[in-house]
Order: sequence, then structure tokens, then C-alpha cells
Amino acid sequence: MKTKTEKNASGLTMKHKIGYGLGDAGGCMTFAIMGSTFAMYCTDALKVDTELLAILLAVWNVWDFINDPLMGAFMDKAFAKKHNSKGKFRPWLLRSSPLICVSFIALWSVPSLFEGLSLICVLFGLKILYEGAYTMFNIPMGSLLSAMADNDKERATLSSARGFGSAVGNAVPVMLMPMLIKKFGQTNATGYAVGAAICAVIGFAMCLGHYAMTEERTAPVNENQEQQNIKITDILNVFRVNKPFLALCIHGLCICTMQYVSNTITNYMFSVVYDDIALVTYGSVVSAPFMMVTLLGGPYFAKRFGLERFIRFGLLVGSVMYIGLFGLHMVMNVNPYVHMIISNCAMGLASVSIYMQWGLVSEAIDYNEMITGKRTEGSIYGTFNLSRRVGQTIGNSAAVLMLGWAGYNADLAVQSATTVSGIKIIAVLLPGIFVLGSWAAFRFLWNMDAETRSKIDEFKKAQKEQ
Repeated sequence: MKTKTEKNASGLTMKHKIGYGLGDAGGCMTFAIMGSTFAMYCTDALKVDTELLAILLAVWNVWDFINDPLMGAFMDKAFAKKHNSKGKFRPWLLRSSPLICVSFIALWSVPSLFEGLSLICVLFGLKILYEGAYTMFNIPMGSLLSAMADNDKERATLSSARGFGSAVGNAVPVMLMPMLIKKFGQTNATGYAVGAAICAVIGFAMCLGHYAMTEERTAPVNENQEQQNIKITDILNVFRVNKPFLALCIHGLCICTMQYVSNTITNYMFSVVYDDIALVTYGSVVSAPFMMVTLLGGPYFAKRFGLERFIRFGLLVGSVMYIGLFGLHMVMNVNPYVHMIISNCAMGLASVSIYMQWGLVSEAIDYNEMITGKRTEGSIYGTFNLSRRVGQTIGNSAAVLMLGWAGYNADLAVQSATTVSGIKIIAVLLPGIFVLGSWAAFRFLWNMDAETRSKIDEFKKAQKEQ
């Protein structure tokens, strides 16, 4: 008896590729604002103290630490017990999409109706609700790649499609929000609420498109999967035996710390150092063509040089550019457009790893099945996502905390020279250091070679023949 559903004879279709890309596009329509604008919404519009906000961000993300791997393990265990005819992951996409939309709009509008402790409590609860809904969508969306792609070429193609979706989903809100904030005022909650509502509705439509246009082509349907005795604690053994997965988790921590430090502080960089927050929008426009070229060439470069080597190159060059830009800031007044071009190119090169890493995650999932005999996409993707959440927590909380240490005060028309210098360090030097850490994880820990990949291919062939 076959252990897998019959694979489409035509392979991945354009519909599959567009549909998979819509997943990250829809998710990032809301999630990108959390990284780029949430801190400013809290400090400037809601008047939350920076130290209190740093603590709140840490507490919120502790929930995510628990939430992500548990959600993945729950999906694995639920499917092992009762096979859903609509798939292992796709049903969760339909359940979570409306929850994301409603909770996100509430998060960016309702707290401004309260003051003091009531404001903090409402803000806290709505953030927990949104993050839970987002996890319910993001874990199956990410895990879906391994159920749609069955070889390196398909993984690179879907990773590139996801990269395009992520680029679009990140670009639209990052361009829209600064313009609305400038129009309504940095301390006026209205602009934040309007932008959040627009992005949430667009993101909801994209998420529905993701559900409608994807298919679990290689999803396991082994009738004996219940006897595999899948346990939530299985993930602890993965760290011991799966070195490539360990490298991915360290990479995820470092790259997301970089991303969230940069995203959190960029608005402050342009509003304080260059006195024009609208420049953030122009920066996104400048970086868009660069990102499109990188993503279009991603599958070719991955095939030509290897996906891991391609990612490693982008990380190293991106780190050098960040650190070089910081050196320029230390010896001269850098023109805002020069800063914009160099920083966006550095972020773009480093982000190659974010957009193309999903193929490596699927490879680690296959490797794990070969050495443990269990296929637990949800648990592994959920734990990888946990490492990214840790990085997001460090980046988010540390950036806000260091902003307070630098002396930032939203009520001041002009910030002190010490504050300006501190913002430059947070916005440019720290990202460069963490990108270098991500490069080191692939350089010194990743050990997937041609021989190992050959063994995985043989294992998968044997599985299909059963």
C-alpha cells in the first residue's frame, strides 16, 4: 500500500507557486508592521515608557516561545490520530486567517480608547490574541513547503515564491505606514489605526488566496503513522542528532535579531537623525528592484553554487556593508540617501537567507525523518520558528531598551547628540554583528554534503516504493 498521496503528474504549477507566495505576502502584511512600527505606536501614540515596553515585549514573546513548537507538535499529533481529507496543514490556514485580521485591527485601534493601567492591560491581551492567531497561520503555512515540494528544485522554486510574497508583504506596509504617520502625526493614534486596518484586510484576502491555490502534493498519509508514537518531546532529540537543524536555529536567532533591531529602529533613525520619517518609504522603493533581482536569480544561483553557499555569501557581504556603513557614520555626516542605499543593500543581501532558508528547513526535515524514522514537519518547523521568535524578542526588546538608554524622549522636538549617536549604533552596527553570527552558523555548523543528500534521496525512494 502506498504511504503517500499520488503526486501531480504535472509537478508544481504556476497556481501552486503564486498560491504559496501569497501565504507569506498575507502574513507579512500585518507582521511587518509589528516589526517596523509597533514600538513607535506604543512609545509615541500610546505613551508607553520604553523600559516598560521592553519588559512587555519580552513577556509577549515568552508566550510565543511556548506557542510555536506546541502548535507544530499539536498539528503532527492531531494528523497522526485522525487524517483530515483536506490535508495536514491547509485546514489551519482557513481557521486562522479571519482571527489574524480581526485581532490585528483591534490591537491598533482599541488601546487608544483607554488610559493608564487599563490601556496596558488591553494592549497586552490584544497582542497575545494576535500573536496566537498569527502562529496558527504561520506554522502550517511554513510547514506546507515540505508537503508541496519533493526535490531540491521544487524547494528552491517555492522558497523563491515565498521570498517574492514576503518582499511584497513587507514592502506595502513599510511604504504605507510612514506616510500615514506623517499625515496624521507621529503622536496621533489615528494614522496607525488606519494603516493597520488597510493592511489587515489586504492580508486577509491574500491568506484566503494562499489556501485556495495550494495543495498538499506529498503529504504523508501512512496508515501506520499512529504507531510511530509521535511525542511532543521528540524535538529535544532533534537538537542532539540533527546538526543542520541546529545550524538553522542559530541562524534563525541571529538573523531575526538583526531584522528586528533594524526594523524597530529604522523609523527612529530617519525621524531623529534625518528629521523626516517619510524617507523610510523612499528607502523601501529604492530597495524593491534590488530585492526582485535577487529573488529572480535565487533559484539559478542556488542551483549553480548550492543554496547554502548562496545564502552564506549574501550574509558575509551584507555584514561587511553594515559594519562599513557604521564606520562612515563615525567619521562623517552620511547623506540620508547614501545611508538609505547602503543599508538597504546590506539588508537585501542578508535577507537572501530569510527568503531562501525554507528549502534548507525542508532538507533538515527529510534528514530528520531518515535518522529518526519519524516525519514531524510541524514540530521541526515550529521549533525553528521558536528560534526566530527568540531573535525577534531580543531584537525588539533590546532595540527599545537601548533606545531608552540612549535618552530618547518622544516629547522632545530635538533629541540630544548622545541619543543620535546611540541610534546610529543600534541601527547600523548591531545588525552587522548579528548578520556575521548567522554567517558563522552556516560556515562552522552546517554539515549537509553531497553524500548525505544522496542517502536522503535513496531513503525517500525506498519510502515511495513501500
